[in-house]
Amino acid sequence: MTNPNTASAGKPTDNAPKVHVEHDEAGTTVDHDEHDNAYSGLLVNDAHWAFGTDFEDPLAGVDTTVPDGVDPSALAQYCLMLGDDALVFSQRIAEWCSRAPDLEEDIALANISLDLLGQARLLLARAAAADPALVPALAEGSPVPDEDRLAYFREDFDFRNVRLAEVPNGDFAEAVAKILIFSTWRLALFERLVTSRDTVLAAIAAKGVKEMSYHRDFAARWVLTLARGTEESRTRLLTALGGLWPLWAELFETHEVDAAVAAAGIGVDPATVEDEAGVILDQVFAASGIDRPAAGALAGVRGKKGRDGLHTEALSRMLAEMQVVARAHPEGQW
Repeated sequence: MTNPNTASAGKPTDNAPKVHVEHDEAGTTVDHDEHDNAYSGLLVNDAHWAFGTDFEDPLAGVDTTVPDGVDPSALAQYCLMLGDDALVFSQRIAEWCSRAPDLEEDIALANISLDLLGQARLLLARAAAADPALVPALAEGSPVPDEDRLAYFREDFDFRNVRLAEVPNGDFAEAVAKILIFSTWRLALFERLVTSRDTVLAAIAAKGVKEMSYHRDFAARWVLTLARGTEESRTRLLTALGGLWPLWAELFETHEVDAAVAAAGIGVDPATVEDEAGVILDQVFAASGIDRPAAGALAGVRGKKGRDGLHTEALSRMLAEMQVVARAHPEGQW
């Protein structure tokens, strides 16, 4: 491609790549450079995707056949649980965009959020492929793909995420403490999921292991920095850990879905990774010169917790904001 800096001003070169748009809103022909103008696509008078309709199916070309001897409903529910964890936590971290202490951390948090959103998309798509009955029904001909229907058209009691994922944002110390706890637990799960009998779930886990290794290390470095920094930073970190710790135990409780998929060789019983995850956190705490919090576990409602669809009020408020545009325009295209 010709370097635009060497081309004559105002004179397009013959070999510059063009996108030919037959008519703009005034009915005239428009040509624009698809490489040099980041906004050129906005000139196209065409229907643009609203719900990912211009994206390829995330599982296109992948064999989504449920393994022999596996209950499709159990596989779907398990993927829904893991997908909801990622989706809700991704949304929480995304709320930090433009609010982090400096630009580097702002970008790091945005990347962590995007990693989790990618995991959520794959896991929700896998859930829908395993059991289409889970997918909310919309008007015939709706452009909304299955994974987006699951994200935007379920009520809060249909979500199966752990409650740690939905905790509203506090200060930066709470953000990194939450990422450390969440990623340490999830990484331990995914490291075992790479051997899942479900090849789709195994592939998602293999990709996720690389991502969450970074998430955990990013958060651990900041926990160490804050713990050994100023008196104020240390106090804020200890306060954050103390407030989050009651949700630690819930991460390792075995739900009936966990038990079913673990027995079938496609999932992991979270109770089996509690010691492993605890050792990692204790190492971070020891290096930081702090003790493991002593707060007891947060009770559920009549024994029901996040995996059962019982959540804090924070999730309802978060979903109302996250889902409002999709629900207002369920057949949206622009």
